[in-house]
Amino acid sequence: MSKVLLLEDDPSLAKSLMKYLSTHHYEVDWAKDGEEAVDMCYETPYSLYLFDINVPLINGIDLLSLLREADDFTPTIIISALVDIESVTKGFIAGADDYIKKPFDPEELLVRIKAKTASLKEKLKYKVYEVDVQLNTVSKNGKALSIGEVQKNILIALVKNYPNPVTKDELMLLLENPTDLALRVNMSKLKKNLGIEIQNIRGVGYKII
Repeated sequence: MSKVLLLEDDPSLAKSLMKYLSTHHYEVDWAKDGEEAVDMCYETPYSLYLFDINVPLINGIDLLSLLREADDFTPTIIISALVDIESVTKGFIAGADDYIKKPFDPEELLVRIKAKTASLKEKLKYKVYEVDVQLNTVSKNGKALSIGEVQKNILIALVKNYPNPVTKDELMLLLENPTDLALRVNMSKLKKNLGIEIQNIRGVGYKII
């Protein structure tokens, strides 16, 4: 049974989600504020985090940033009533894997949860490369790959989505200075250094082939 940490300060929503997810074989721990969630994250290994943003003491985005800085790459879905592009962008920059806007259909959330937890069952492989989703690392023929952090994260995103493309907007969030030129340069470096084929899907993004 997959174990989920829910950070939510609305008791009614939290209890209904816990009941719903338990019927689908997910064990859910509930944190009512950010500090309680911090303690629970460090005490218990989870398969997935569900974080609201506007919660007491430490908000969901700040908490996620702290966890990522501590090398905790547990898949995270943000659930929030904040629907403006700035909030959504901040969530992904902090390290969120998905973002669902309140109010939402529990069935839609379940589909997204299944998509994120399913990827934990095995390491992802592409030709001679292997991605460890939990550790956020890449190896080649069993040996750790030595490339820059930005290119590593781009490669991981491409492998995770293979054979589908990664959107340009998603890739931009992985860059330190997001520009079209910077993205093209990083793609060229990956192709040259690793000898992999990367295709530009006009109007969509990039994919490995």
